[in-house]
Amino acid sequence: MSPSPTPRRASNRLLYSIGGLGAALVLAVSANLLADRLLPRVRIDLTEQRLYTLSDGTRQVLSGLQDPITLRLFYSSRLGSSVPVYGAYADRVKEMLQEYAAMSDGKLRLEYLDPEPFSETEDRAMALGIQGVPVDQSGEQVYFGLAGSNLLDDERVLPFFQPDRERFLEYDLTRLVYELSNPRRAVVGMLSALPINGDPRAMMMRVPGAGQPFVVANQLRQFFTLRDVAADAQVIPSEMQVLIVAQPQGLPDTTLYAIDQFVMRGGKLFVMTDPHSESQASRPGPTGQPPAETSSNLDRLLNAWGIETPTDKVVLDQRGAWRVRANPQDRLQAVDYLAWFNATDDSLARGDVATADLQQVTFASAGQVRLRAGAGIELTPLVTSSDRAMLVDATKVRQNPNPAQLLAGFRGDGNRYVLMARARGILKTAFPEGAPALPAGTERPADFPAHTAQSDGPANLVIANDSDILEDRFWVRVQDFFGQQVATPLSDNGALVANLTDTLAGGDALIGLRSRGESLRPFGLVEDMRRSAEAQYRQTEQALTQRLEATERRLRELRQGTAAPGERNQNQTVITPEQRAEIDKARAEIVATRGQLRGVQLELRRDIEALERSLRILNIAAVPALLTLFALGLAVVRNRRRAAARA
Repeated sequence: MSPSPTPRRASNRLLYSIGGLGAALVLAVSANLLADRLLPRVRIDLTEQRLYTLSDGTRQVLSGLQDPITLRLFYSSRLGSSVPVYGAYADRVKEMLQEYAAMSDGKLRLEYLDPEPFSETEDRAMALGIQGVPVDQSGEQVYFGLAGSNLLDDERVLPFFQPDRERFLEYDLTRLVYELSNPRRAVVGMLSALPINGDPRAMMMRVPGAGQPFVVANQLRQFFTLRDVAADAQVIPSEMQVLIVAQPQGLPDTTLYAIDQFVMRGGKLFVMTDPHSESQASRPGPTGQPPAETSSNLDRLLNAWGIETPTDKVVLDQRGAWRVRANPQDRLQAVDYLAWFNATDDSLARGDVATADLQQVTFASAGQVRLRAGAGIELTPLVTSSDRAMLVDATKVRQNPNPAQLLAGFRGDGNRYVLMARARGILKTAFPEGAPALPAGTERPADFPAHTAQSDGPANLVIANDSDILEDRFWVRVQDFFGQQVATPLSDNGALVANLTDTLAGGDALIGLRSRGESLRPFGLVEDMRRSAEAQYRQTEQALTQRLEATERRLRELRQGTAAPGERNQNQTVITPEQRAEIDKARAEIVATRGQLRGVQLELRRDIEALERSLRILNIAAVPALLTLFALGLAVVRNRRRAAARA
């Protein structure tokens, strides 16, 4: 039997324990101080969607900065105190900006400014284009925007940060930094059989509005340097970042080779083919009549790259179909034309910055985009049909289409057909044998580039099987207002084309950016409980409300007595004892029903509040409890070891 410990030995153990705890505390504080001093930017991102981890595209832009850039965040502290959601989002923006500054190797400078009312800082914010919004009825303006500038005094502004756009915060910031580091306008080439930049022949007819450039071309000129590319071009100029090829028809091999090599050298291609161009079908050709051939393709290139845009089928979509005039012989005055439809809601890719904020895009006689079997390229849908769609022969829409017959023969197959998509991957040239032979009498330019057999890194393409998204009449109304042409959009076709061109012009860094999750995310279990409880509450509430209304109606009848319809009750002031008892019973039932309604309303939040309370307790107590259990377990193990050693 081992002797019991003496008081002195017990006292020493207590002193050693206290000293050990003190040393551990000092060690923990010292480790935190050293980590804060030596490793200020080291952190672990444990969020599900990697909210605080910068993408490779952003790192590429920041590491490539040559000259300093200054970013000034104008944030009114009163906005955060008045609307806590904005306060939390402001912290998110500041943390993201700090990550940018840390990755820029000192090239990115940050300034935080609080524009107080009637201050010079507020005047500066307004002069830079930061948007002020009223926070209450007093009219005081608050600000939450970002202004950036470079050494050349070029400026870019994000007028106001909206929490609804948090998913694209990294894209917006990276795009702003990219534009400041590359202040020159991107050059965009346009190659098309359509008169996108205007038709001189139609303008000579002096018909108001005839021959004018497409509205989408005017919009592109606001952001880019837009240049025409001839249909017989042998080389796409190297200064062009993006080439738009819309309704390509009859292109010679020399031009196809020029497009192919443009992509192989890293150029960005935006292709719009079409099974049937409504735009061409509505315009007279050189003979005065619409052209007989209204389809277009780029099969020589796209098929070699693993992509197909069939021109023998068009997509019909019942959801969003346009109402058009029926044939004069039909009894109905209007009918749904399923070949013309608006793509809305879940047909638009919400994870892509080009389509995330759009409401609807209009398509007309569109075909599908699909991968070829065995293709080694990635195809990401941007716009699809709804699940109430089907494919039909393109001949049914090319000449004298009958909307009523299309509607009568419609049988949705439940498939969603891709109408527009991004493609990315390593591509091999469609001309493995090299440059094609030139027609007789022509020569190659002196600076003709060398043949490239494979794309320089992953190529980035956008492919749509409908060129009518450019046609004005399908998405915009242009009216003359005292000599000025005013365009009123009906769909987001113009914004879609501009957004896609913008992302392509930004290079691989911006194309690779996708939407992120939101930092303020609700608990899924709590949301499911809330929806279930609310549905149950609404059902009970409806039944109780109906019973309450019926009881109140019966009470009114008892008070007024009974009389024939349209006649005044002469005895409404005389209430029999039986009626009085019935009235009292109705009143009691009303009181009881109202009490049940209040009880149901209280029960609506009971389970949710209990779960939230449990989660709070768990979050607060879990870590200390685990540490305590760990310490107790360690003490038990040590005591057992000591007892075993003594034995």
